[in-house]
Amino acid sequence: MFSDNELKDMIARQVGPERVPARIRVISDTSDFYRVDYDDVVILGEKPYLIRHNEREGRFGIEEQQKFWVKRAVDLIDGSVKVVKLTFHESFVAKVGGLSFECYRSPKKEARILQLVRGDQRFMQGVSILDTAGNIVRILDYIQGKTLSDSVLLLGRDHEDYFYNYFPKVLGEFIELARAIKFLHDNGEKHGDIRRDHIIKEKNTGLCRWIDFDFNYLHKENMAGYDLFGLGNVIVYLAGRGDVISRDLKEKDPEAYQKLSAEDLNIIFSSRVVNLQKVYPYISDDLNRILLHFSSGANVFYENTGEFLQDLQMVQNRLS
Repeated sequence: MFSDNELKDMIARQVGPERVPARIRVISDTSDFYRVDYDDVVILGEKPYLIRHNEREGRFGIEEQQKFWVKRAVDLIDGSVKVVKLTFHESFVAKVGGLSFECYRSPKKEARILQLVRGDQRFMQGVSILDTAGNIVRILDYIQGKTLSDSVLLLGRDHEDYFYNYFPKVLGEFIELARAIKFLHDNGEKHGDIRRDHIIKEKNTGLCRWIDFDFNYLHKENMAGYDLFGLGNVIVYLAGRGDVISRDLKEKDPEAYQKLSAEDLNIIFSSRVVNLQKVYPYISDDLNRILLHFSSGANVFYENTGEFLQDLQMVQNRLS
């Protein structure tokens, strides 16, 4: 479709003549995503994309890991930066308390959601295209910004300053994000991998946006169940201005640590404190009750995002 000279001219225009590779490898079958590498040109939907590097993902203090199936790229037609997600299948079992969820990666699901949320700025935007081998490739607009979790850590001199002067706005942003997840659920879809680092606060607009919809999970009675536990982990993090880790608390605030029991810890991550009122007494009862739904001692869980939102909005009304 494009000659080598045409591609070299495009590359020179978009990234500079000094960055034009001597030899251009053109790929249209992305089945072997390890083979797709720096300076390759991938043709998708009759459009060429210059591959730059693999995206990386850091999680819970773990050193950033390369995602070999997710590539940063340059659209050689208009010069825009894209994230190109190639087809990759994996599965695992996630356990929440006594519940197990069979999770798997589904490019088809992500493609459906991209279509569903087109134009909705609470979500990442992009399109899905089949390569020549029939693989579902998602081409995503790159979102420049920090994760919401990283941005929260920069707010306030300490937790009390953060809680009184910044948390009300953060809570409002989170409520809008939770409404976005309810929109998915109302349309029969799930996010599937709700984590605090899957929320990007866009640099130019300040909007908080969900990314990465390709995980799915098998559900029985409650379609929203696994997503709700993810939302719970996020609100606990936001209310605590980061994770409150029991072993750290033992060293820094032994008096608060002595008040804790096993029931005050996270139902999934047993080192994280959920009953934050025992650490920060100024946290209100209504907010703390929401957090306790995600503790090891919980005997009542949210059935749907609507119930969760209703409680969040009561807290927001009191804080406003």
